[in-house]
Amino acid sequence: MRNRRIVLAGCAALLAITALRHPSADIRIMTHDATDRAPQQVSAAVDVGIMAFSLLVTWTAKRLI
Repeated sequence: MRNRRIVLAGCAALLAITALRHPSADIRIMTHDATDRAPQQVSAAVDVGIMAFSLLVTWTAKRLI
């Protein structure tokens, strides 16, 4: 009976830990011109389970015309 309570408490603790939202970092580097309607951009996201990173970099490309 004691082992069953320990296992039940352990399962409840694991469920509580997985229900919590993991921290995430959202980094945005906006270097494009404000009047540019279609800036060039690169985005990347990495989620390792414990923490997540999201990166967005924008810039204005030179126009040929």
